[in-house]
Amino acid sequence: MIRIGDFSKLSRVSIKALRFYDEMGLLKPVSVDRFTGYRYYEFDQLPRLHRILALKDLGFSLEEIGRLLESALSAEQMRGMLKLRQAEIRQTVQEEAERLERVDLWLRQIEQEDSMSKYDVVIKKVEPIKIASVRGVVPTPPQQGSLWSELEGYLARQRVRPVAPCFSLYHDDEYKEKDWDIEACEPIAGDVKASERVKVYTLPAVETMACTIHHGPFTTLSEAYNAIAKWIEANGYRTCGPGREIYLHVTEQGNGMVNQTDPETVTEIQFPVAKA
Repeated sequence: MIRIGDFSKLSRVSIKALRFYDEMGLLKPVSVDRFTGYRYYEFDQLPRLHRILALKDLGFSLEEIGRLLESALSAEQMRGMLKLRQAEIRQTVQEEAERLERVDLWLRQIEQEDSMSKYDVVIKKVEPIKIASVRGVVPTPPQQGSLWSELEGYLARQRVRPVAPCFSLYHDDEYKEKDWDIEACEPIAGDVKASERVKVYTLPAVETMACTIHHGPFTTLSEAYNAIAKWIEANGYRTCGPGREIYLHVTEQGNGMVNQTDPETVTEIQFPVAKA
């Protein structure tokens, strides 16, 4: 039998790790001195220890390694587990490569502009959402108040209260000087009767939504749109659906209209994207 210190030197595995493998049930010593607590091992335990180290190097957790060692896996079962691990590693490599691209983009931006952008763009999944909406063509986005008056008046008569911040859907594929196709949307719960003008339906989930936050008046929203458009192009994406303008915090003027110039307004800009 070999004392734990000598077994550690022979295997080049620390005593601390050997004790931990013992506690995890991965590699039990063949004997423990009941007076001194010394652990003793045998030479024929080295292959099992090397198997633990090999599986650990492949990225398996110690819990997974324990199941692999205790289960009499066939070659086919082991092949299947390794193929799964292979796919997981490839996914990680791809995600890290994309993260590296984003780091490179930040560095280039700082070098070109000598400053940090105030707009951080993130990709997130957006869950399905039930809405009541009114869609119409208005001269310009600041003139969409008539759509909101129509929608909110209808919901008030139906005694329906929104359950989340309202938002606008922009259905035009590109920037226009006039005649914008905009849909005013209020998230709702439960059953609401639709009308000829007010539609009630569920917006589907979006798996990859590029999002950024604008803190400032509506009059400077173009800054956020320019920033997210640059990010989408620079990161190899393309838009694949209507953009959303979510009004997280707004104030109203005395006439009930939204204050377009309030510097404390908070708006989230969202675009569904896919890899170009």
